Amino acid sequence: MDCPDTCSWIVTVEDGKAVKMRGNPEQPYTRGALCVKVNRYLEHTQADDRILYPLRRTGPKGSGQFERITWEEAFDEIGTRLRSIVDEHGGEAIWPYVGTGSLGYIQGAEGVAGRRFWNMLGASKHWLNICATAGGAGLTLTNGTPAGMDPEDLALSRLILLWGTNTLTSGHHLWKFVQDARAAGAHVVAIDPIRTRTADQADQHLAIRPGTDAVLALGLLNVVLAEGAQDEEFLAEHTQGWESFRAEILEYPVERAAEITGIPAADIRELGMRIAHTRPTAIRATMGVQRHAGGGTALRTISAIPGVTGDWRHPGGGMAYSTSGHVHLDIDTRDDLLAKPVRTLTMTRLASELDSVKCLWVYAANPVGSTSDTNRIRRQLEREDLFTVVMEHFPTDTVDYADIVLPATMQTEHMDLHAGYGHLYLLWNEPAVAPPGECLSTAETFRRLAAHMGMTEPSLYDSDLELAEQLLSSGHPSLEGVTLDRLRKEGWVRMNYPRPFTPFADGFPTASGRLRFPPRGKAYVPPHSLRTAGDSPYPLTLVTPAAHTFLNTIFGNNPELRRRAKDPVVLVNPADAEARGLVSGQRVRVHNAGGEFLADVEVSDRVARGVVASPKGSWPKHNPGGANPNTVVAERDADMGRGPSYHDNLVEVSPCQLSDSL
Repeated sequence: MDCPDTCSWIVTVEDGKAVKMRGNPEQPYTRGALCVKVNRYLEHTQADDRILYPLRRTGPKGSGQFERITWEEAFDEIGTRLRSIVDEHGGEAIWPYVGTGSLGYIQGAEGVAGRRFWNMLGASKHWLNICATAGGAGLTLTNGTPAGMDPEDLALSRLILLWGTNTLTSGHHLWKFVQDARAAGAHVVAIDPIRTRTADQADQHLAIRPGTDAVLALGLLNVVLAEGAQDEEFLAEHTQGWESFRAEILEYPVERAAEITGIPAADIRELGMRIAHTRPTAIRATMGVQRHAGGGTALRTISAIPGVTGDWRHPGGGMAYSTSGHVHLDIDTRDDLLAKPVRTLTMTRLASELDSVKCLWVYAANPVGSTSDTNRIRRQLEREDLFTVVMEHFPTDTVDYADIVLPATMQTEHMDLHAGYGHLYLLWNEPAVAPPGECLSTAETFRRLAAHMGMTEPSLYDSDLELAEQLLSSGHPSLEGVTLDRLRKEGWVRMNYPRPFTPFADGFPTASGRLRFPPRGKAYVPPHSLRTAGDSPYPLTLVTPAAHTFLNTIFGNNPELRRRAKDPVVLVNPADAEARGLVSGQRVRVHNAGGEFLADVEVSDRVARGVVASPKGSWPKHNPGGANPNTVVAERDADMGRGPSYHDNLVEVSPCQLSDSL
């Protein structure tokens, strides 16, 4: 699923049924532990609302009214509609919309399942930008890759900055390595607009104003320069653009950084002193920090810190964002099957880019629950000229709008090859049990559909094992000795990287071989919320963090996890609550020009004045008012990678009238 930890499971099967699941104690990253979400995974696979058979819509779009049909009937209708759309509108009128519900390299978003089929039809390509693209683009400008240090090497660090990441909720296996570092004397700082579970456990929490992370990085580096603690040798040998960037840093003294970020100057100075004089220093930043208008630039500038201090030369120093760049599988989607180049449609632009689409095919995604500007998406999905197919496990809000629903397998029921984006292991997933009902894996669904439509291209029919062999055949040194037979036997294998791993000690994967500092005037892009606050009737910045009980919208229908999550909540600072006459437990409207959602107030100093927070992941249909926070999230791109802006929206919070809360 969409988690950096990609944990290793052991499933116990009795009489053909999975009866127990636990974390693999022998896998070095999992170490036997699972999170509160995945601990209920077997219960989830066996839930009463599991979709087990193909379905055809019988009521209005959005009603969720369906009848059971056979696979043959489903394929007949799908094949006829796809051929008609291609003939009348061209293949680009088809949008294969895949999400991060599965990150498997065979069955999921990272993989090949379906993509060869879509190329045969000439369908539009899909830009999966919803997660990490802005930050990845920024890191690539600095380091040449989004990849960085091995997160396990945080155990060697003496100063750890958990920057915009709630480790104990969104990847808790890393915390063991943080604890190892603390046992050896490391100081841990959480930088986050919210005082999260992780911030509670850190030695220090800096409550930053959302979207001003680049300014904090510049302010901290200002202290490093004042201390003369920059690594001149590393700067001379391994970086470019230093003098220009140095001039930029000098424009952000601590007092200016404090004014923009909302962090007291004394706290910035104290942390800057620690960075100046502590080797190795490690920065762990994840995807939340880049979901605003300046997200790419923020990661670009934050990643400059270890370039100035020379931490990349030290084991346990540097920065960890996503380890995906260290994964060198051969993902052959066969673009040569395209008759001509095709357009690319952007995942988080569904509301606007769906206009020219005649078939939307959704898998491993729940856009009505997860994508920005929900109200406009709903209006698009109501179009009678749009043929929508959804491959799913459960009756999500997106399923309610489908014309055809296809039952999909879950993790314990199919083969897959995985790589975490928070560690350096490949993992093999062998099916533990047979699929229930008539569920099919993603790869098998497309194999059967291709056959039904009379397609003769041989690569469309490669088996899962053949696809796995192809993935492992890249010849990259990191995969030397990593065979499918070994993976199937051992379950997981660390890729061939040294321990400890200092990826950029001797250079960077850029054209010059050097780290590239941001050019003068390009180190900070203000968030939309700050740029427009003075002209907006909506004075509060909304942040939508990950929920502790849901993984995006996965598990959003689990009764026990829903009970633990309680009703939708919005955290409001005491000063903002008092100004609006709000008290804890009160039902309110969180609204802007895009729409509104209902939530219960929790008056709390966990958020600063001017900031409100409401966790993502709840299903709209399960919420009062039928909406979740994405109704007020604008369809707006970040500065790089067309990344989304989930933490960069202005809202107002107003008391509900009785009729609003029904």
